[in-house]
Parts: sequence; structure tokens; C-alpha cells
Amino acid sequence: MTVYKTEKKVQRLSPFRGGLNANRAAWLFIAPAFFFYGAFVLLPMAMSAYYSLLNWDGIGAASFVGLTNYITVVTDDDLLQIIANAFRLILYFTVLPVIVGLAVASVIRNQMSGRFGTVTRTVLFIPQVIPLVAAGIVWSWMYDSNGVINQLLGFIGLENWTRGWLGDFTYALPAVGLIGTWVLLGLCMLLLVTGISRIDASLYEAAKMDGANAWHEFRHITLPGLRQEIGVCVTVTIIQALSSFDIVYVATSGGPGIETMVPGLEIYRLAFAHREVGLASALGVVLMLLVLLIVIPVQWFTREKQ
Repeated sequence: MTVYKTEKKVQRLSPFRGGLNANRAAWLFIAPAFFFYGAFVLLPMAMSAYYSLLNWDGIGAASFVGLTNYITVVTDDDLLQIIANAFRLILYFTVLPVIVGLAVASVIRNQMSGRFGTVTRTVLFIPQVIPLVAAGIVWSWMYDSNGVINQLLGFIGLENWTRGWLGDFTYALPAVGLIGTWVLLGLCMLLLVTGISRIDASLYEAAKMDGANAWHEFRHITLPGLRQEIGVCVTVTIIQALSSFDIVYVATSGGPGIETMVPGLEIYRLAFAHREVGLASALGVVLMLLVLLIVIPVQWFTREKQ
């Protein structure tokens, strides 16, 4: 009788012990990732927030200045223009790739199935796997006064449109932005094509039976069905626009003047060229907050509706 009670007691405790061991195992698996995330993301963020309150050249003694660096960020005309440049790049890094990607994905679904569609997707995705530095260098050659773009304009009789694109105060930022459009189009297109493939084909068949045209199918089936994919595209490309560095650094280094200067490049310049670590950190914190203020509403709006 005693043995029976003991066995029954062990049976009652074993689920608790199994759950406890499972929790410990889960924490053991999470711990390495959390350690590296804390060491390389959370700790640098906390240090940047601390440095932003200092007047420090990165080497000598630092002095506490409170919110002075933040006041400088939001009142200095040059820094405000630099932040505005990043927001202008959203048109080229986000709006154009998403719109063109939607159009291409719809065409591939309707007209380019099979091998031709596969080749089209591959060709459009190639820019995504090219290093951004290499893309910036190649496009700089194309934008040169004697580059392919000006030669093409001259060939079709538009000599008046030829110019040094990356040195022009009016066209330098759009020229850099189009590089971002070219790079990010492949990513958006691939995500949207994948999203369209998971939409139930019977919805399109039912719409055709009801007399819907291609626009009605796109408006009432494709767009709602791609809510999450569009959210991912918009989120990733907005972050790319606001934190852009590689393409701008290689193509223009922020010139002419500060017409193509972006926060990422200005943070690098302030910290390593001018030794204003506190101001650079403040600009970095402001940039992070701006990214969150934009990305969080996008994620909320595009989340899947239950």
C-alpha cells in the first residue's frame, strides 16, 4: 500500500518537474542569443544614450551637458536638412520599390507564369545580392559626365538633359535615391510574388465569374491579401532609407554641399572627423526614435486582421 502511494505521488510530481526542466532548457537555448543581443545591441544603445549627454571628443575628459546636444540636433539648420534628406529618400527607397514591386508581382501572376516568370524574378532580384558599395561604384560610373546615362541621352537627342548628375544640387539626391530603388526593388518584388502565391486561387476564379476585371482583382483581392508582405516591405525599406550610409558614402560622400548628406553619414563624420561624439550620439538617438515612430504605426496598420 505504501509503495502504491509513493508511485502515485511521483506520477503527480513528474509533470511539474518536466515543465520546470523544459523552462530551464528553453532559457539555456535563449541565453546565448540574448547575451549577444544585449552585448551588441542593447549595451551600445545605452552607451550612445549616455554619450549623448556629454561633451566629449572620444579621447579626453568628458563634461556633462544634459540635453544641449539634443537641442542642437533639433535647432541646427544643417542637421535638420540632413534629417529631411533621409525622409526624402523614403520616396525612392520605399514608395517606388513597393509600387513597382506590386505592379511586377501582379504581372508575373497574370502573364508570366512558368520559366519566363522565374527568369524575370531572378533578373530583378540580382541587385539585392550585389554589395551596396559595388552598386554605388557602378552607378557612379553610369552617372558620370561621360557615363552611360549621358551617352544614352545624347544618342536619343536629349543633349540638353545631360549633366553631372551626382554633382548637381538639384538632381544629386534623386540620382542617389534611384540607386536605392534599383537595389530594393528585387526584395520587394520577391516578397510580394511569394505573398500572391499563397492567396487562394479560387478567389480570383470567383471574381472572374462575377465579371471583375484586373483592377478589381488587384484592389479587392491582391492588396488585402498582401497586407503583411507590404508591411514587411515598407518596414525594411524605411529603415534602409533613414539609416542609409553605404550608397551615399560611395556615390557622393554627402555632396554637393550637404544635398545628399544623410544622418548615418553625418554621425560618422561628427564622431570620427570632428570628434564630437556627444552630438553624434544625440543624432543617432534621434534617428532611432524617428525610425520607431514611423515603423511601429506601419506594423500596427499592416498586421493581420483576425
